[in-house]
Amino acid sequence: MMRLIIEYAYIRTVPVTADNVQSLLTAADQFNVMGIVRLCCEFLYSQMCSENCVGIYRLSDYCYCPELREAARVFILHHFEEVTRLSTEFLDLSIEEFTHILEKDELNVRQEETAFEAILKWIDHAPQDRRQHIAVLLGKVRLALMHADYFMNNVKTHQYVQDNEECKALIIKALTEMYNLDMYGQSFSDFTHLLTRPRLPCAILFAVGGWSGGSPTNAIETYDSRADQWVNVTCEQESPLAYHGTAYFNGFVYVIGGFDSMDYFSSVKRFDPLSKTWQQVAPMHSRRCYVSVAVLNDFLYAMGGFDGQTRLNTAERYQPETNQWTLIAPMHERRSDASATTLHEKVYICGGFNGTECLITAEAYNATTHQWTLIAPMNSRRSGVGVIAYGNQVYAVGGFDGVNRLRSAEAYNPLANTWRNIPNMFSPRSNFGIEVVDDLLVVAGGFNGFTTVSHVECYDENADAWYDIEDMSINRSALSCCVVPALANIREYVARRDYYVDTSSREVGVISSTSSLPV
Repeated sequence: MMRLIIEYAYIRTVPVTADNVQSLLTAADQFNVMGIVRLCCEFLYSQMCSENCVGIYRLSDYCYCPELREAARVFILHHFEEVTRLSTEFLDLSIEEFTHILEKDELNVRQEETAFEAILKWIDHAPQDRRQHIAVLLGKVRLALMHADYFMNNVKTHQYVQDNEECKALIIKALTEMYNLDMYGQSFSDFTHLLTRPRLPCAILFAVGGWSGGSPTNAIETYDSRADQWVNVTCEQESPLAYHGTAYFNGFVYVIGGFDSMDYFSSVKRFDPLSKTWQQVAPMHSRRCYVSVAVLNDFLYAMGGFDGQTRLNTAERYQPETNQWTLIAPMHERRSDASATTLHEKVYICGGFNGTECLITAEAYNATTHQWTLIAPMNSRRSGVGVIAYGNQVYAVGGFDGVNRLRSAEAYNPLANTWRNIPNMFSPRSNFGIEVVDDLLVVAGGFNGFTTVSHVECYDENADAWYDIEDMSINRSALSCCVVPALANIREYVARRDYYVDTSSREVGVISSTSSLPV
């Protein structure tokens, strides 16, 4: 290591490898050679995974690399389930380190049961020394948010819990909070109490614009999946817009094309969720209302739509580095009111309206060969459809078949080139928002054949069932949704994790409910 440090002093470069990085970082830290420290940190950051993140976290603390330590801490929090499953280093965490991780709102667990099972795994590694810590660790778990059956059968009756006097008060408190949640809902909950406070979601669903009350709206709401609550983040300076496309791409929310009840737009703007600022970027080659959008690799795709006169079969893609739109091969069909998604390096677009009929066809774009290929037709004609990749399949949900708004949904298997029906939604809908959040397929708003709706529901492929979740605050169709992951300022887009009372209305200001969720 000393030889490498001396060579670095002369030639300003050093070979950093998996074999030498730990020793090299330790030596460079000792001698304060910050250039090598930086190179080692960059290497460790590039290699970080669920198996080594705990080791990197502890090493960066020992060598004082605060930025790397923070990156490792965030990685552990965001990939906690995988870390506890795959990392042997997780078992070597100290009680202080483990407690610090468990208590964080940012801990990414869909179910608190996962946190409890991680505690058991950690204690089981050295039970004689560690079982004494059960009360401290259990107090960091959101016990009142667990399924009651699991709590009664797995937590309350566990030997570690029963053998610890301090746990008894914790169990009584958790049962009390569970009862209150069951009786009065989450509006009764004090979000300052760890037992009932939902964790922060790892990603946020944005619902942008749409048609509401007879005209377009500029409303933007975000969905906090852990608290089951929508938050209004509307920017009043923004113009109302409907029948546009929305996509999260390289740190920005892009809003593409659309219609404001007067004009059809080719314009594209993007929102920076960190600085909360909007920026206009290069316009598309065509005006596109009822547009379909998707992201594949380094490009943002815009396909089909209506330019005010014609239903389009043209498609184009945007590269942010050049701020330029480039036309790609046209689709086989003219499609407005279709929907698109990306799966396994292909863009899929399904259904839509060609100016004469609602379409049953679907096609896929191969970015390597630059060709569109028709795939098996859907089981139903679907205009105003929602299309999204979920698991290893492409889902086509709802829409209008030319006669009725649909509750039906189907899934496409690209290996078999076949569609299969899945259970129907609770509500018929067309022109709604669709996304996958927290491993659930979420559909929001739309038109049910009579009126625009605020209703939101989600499909869980593991349970093969739909569930109601919290409605948006306004009725709207022709909205567009996208998911924004890992925001540093996520608390600005979620339900408040504290408690306050509006004395003027005597209402609790923080409301959430997870009672109807499968998680």
